[in-house]
Amino acid sequence: MSRVAKKPVELPSGVEVSINGQDVSVKGSKGSLSHSVHASVEVLQEDNVLKFAPRSADKQANALAGTTRALLSNMVTGVSTGFERKLELVGVGYRAKAQGKTLNLTLGLSHPVNYEAPEGVTIETPSQTEIVVKGVDKQLIGQVCANIRAWRPPEPYKGKGIRYAGEHIVRKEAKKK
Repeated sequence: MSRVAKKPVELPSGVEVSINGQDVSVKGSKGSLSHSVHASVEVLQEDNVLKFAPRSADKQANALAGTTRALLSNMVTGVSTGFERKLELVGVGYRAKAQGKTLNLTLGLSHPVNYEAPEGVTIETPSQTEIVVKGVDKQLIGQVCANIRAWRPPEPYKGKGIRYAGEHIVRKEAKKK
């Protein structure tokens, strides 16, 4: 059996899990999420613990049990504490400003970029060069950050662009005469 699936997910206080066949819903103080579990994975709830097991002995069911455990663990963490991802803008004149659900970006393009945040995600800008993306769904936050970063990925010569906080950009040496 998958080593990841063997570790149970403990439910913190204030988090409710309801299992209806293969559909699992998680509710907490920050919001609620639901996930449809694959038919070859069995999810059991005992007191404040979720346990996972493959229904058959094949490799795919084993791998899916570990994947399901990781997804549901992220859901439990998201509805209880939430997730946060930070982006940094590096470059002369690169600015970000959040106005409600819209993120206005000035990235040296011929036009300003307006990014509309999807439902369940909040975008904040503590300074002009920092963007903070918050929400309960870890996958959605990662996708939103990837979409924002895609407008200006960091380039290897000067390091300009939108990067994740703490990301190391491998720099290249410029041409020599």
